[in-house]
This record gives sequence, C-alpha cells and structure tokens, in this order.
Amino acid sequence: MAKLRCAVLDDYQGVALTTADWSPLAEDLDLHVVRRYLGDEDAVVAEIADCEIVVIMRERTPFPASLLARLPRLRLLITSGMRNASVDLEAAARHGVTVCGTPSNSEPPAELTWALILGLARHVLPEGGALRDGGPWQSTLGADLYGRRLGVVGLGRIGARVARVGRAFGMDVTAWSQNLTAERAAAEDVELADSLEHLLSRSDFVSLHVQLGDRTRGLIGEPELRLMRRGAYLVNTSRAALVDQDALVRALHEGWIAGAGADVFDQEPLPADHPLRTAPNFLGLPHLGYVTRRNYEGYFQGTVEDIAAFLAGEPIRVLG
Repeated sequence: MAKLRCAVLDDYQGVALTTADWSPLAEDLDLHVVRRYLGDEDAVVAEIADCEIVVIMRERTPFPASLLARLPRLRLLITSGMRNASVDLEAAARHGVTVCGTPSNSEPPAELTWALILGLARHVLPEGGALRDGGPWQSTLGADLYGRRLGVVGLGRIGARVARVGRAFGMDVTAWSQNLTAERAAAEDVELADSLEHLLSRSDFVSLHVQLGDRTRGLIGEPELRLMRRGAYLVNTSRAALVDQDALVRALHEGWIAGAGADVFDQEPLPADHPLRTAPNFLGLPHLGYVTRRNYEGYFQGTVEDIAAFLAGEPIRVLG
C-alpha cells in the first residue's frame, strides 16, 4: 500500500523529527518537514496539496475555510495544543477533515510572562545593550515588584500561575475576567476586582491571560490604556487581538504608560517595518511562550500518537 504524504509545517527550529520517535509510522508515512514560513495561501497549497496529513504549530499557518477547500486530499490536521482559533473546525468537518490536538503545558507561557515583567521592570534590554556596546554604566531606575500591585486579567491555568509568582515576589495581586467568581479568586488568594476598569486603574503591572473571543477582542483599547497609571506596565502573552495595536503604539510614544511587553502580534512573523519594533519602552519576543523542549516533546510525541490512532480508525484528541 502506498504511503500517506504527511507535512509538518513551520518547524522553525528543525526539531520535529528529533523530539519524538516517529519510527512506528515509518511504513505508513512519507514525511515532509517545512522549516520556513510559507506566508500566503497559494504558497501553502503549492507545498501541501498532495498531503493527506498535515501537522501545524499553533497559529503559525492558519487553516480557514478558503484553504481547506483547496486541499481535497487532506484527511487529518493536527495542531499543537488542544485549541487553535486559526482553524475553521466547521469547514474542516464539511470537507471530511479530522482535526486533532496534542498535550500542552501551562508552565512555559507563565514563565515567559515573568521574563517580560522582570525585563521591563529592571530595563534589562537597554542596560544589557549598553553593557555590550560600551554605553553608560547604569542609566535607569528599576521598578520594584515588592509591595506593588499586579493585575491579572484571566485566572485560568496560566493566569493563576502568574498570580502565584506575583505573590511570591510580595506583590498585591488583583484579578478580573468576565467569568471570574469570588470563589475562584479566593482559592488563589487574590483580590477580585469589581471591573476591568477597576483593575487597570489600580495596577502597577497588568498581565493578560484570557482566551480570544468575541467578548475579549479589543479588550484593551485607548480608553483602557488611558485608565492605567503612567508608571504602569502592560504585558500580553495571550493573543495580540486582545489589545488594540495602534492604541498601544500611541500609548508608548505619548507616555500614557511606562512600557509594554508582548510575545504575540497581529502579524507573525512581525514585519520589519511594524511600528512596535521601534516603539519606546517596548520589550517584544517572537512568540516564544510555548517554545520549550518539554512542550515540543509533548507536541510531537502527541502527534505520533494522533496519527497512529487515526490510521487505526480510532482518532484521539479530536477537536470540534
């Protein structure tokens, strides 16, 4: 029997085949790994039109209805993690495509959130750059964490971890989301804010950890940014569309807030001329939140399991 063609997209680090044992599938699959970002839909179709199985990494390559309609051979689509807003699950079902997820860990993005908070608070990027380039020895005053207020928007798995670290630093932690209950806040030993506005106006650091949806898209816009303290910092490691990007650029240039950090962007990879690249007091990272060895091992080992189960006629971790 002919082997099935399987493409692994957006393997930027070139680790898809070394972080999992693919040998159980050797007789069934013709594997094709793509390390570069393909970009537009035509390029994606040209690369994978002959594939029955495609593996994608988060939202790096979206799979809307228009793309799925152009891939008549596709039968199995696997995404890292158990949620991917860039895949049209209804369209996939119409085209007979099974969509499966993989295990994922909440610790890496929570840890990266603190890398951004600490980097902003202690001006790590400009001070480290000055040290390397022979610039001035100490030119900034760091922001304290102890005794300051951390506002956590969303107290799910990741937000709760961020809140616990904040408490360990001696911060006062306040949380809010549209579904957050007093019981849940009390269980994490954090204060429940009356509203988003209440949280924003009182916090020295604000970190976003809610899912992107109709109710949260554009959650932080100009009015919300203007509510924040001039000495406050905003950090977003969740989804770019939670924040009005144009308003954020204005806030940084005009000094509405002290600074911002982000690991997610409205366009990825971020274009060379994107205004956030040159915005003052902005610390950006290229969507590294989930990019750790343990997570990748879970993703690709889970991928092998998903494919084996699909070939056996008993798909697992089916989304939709």
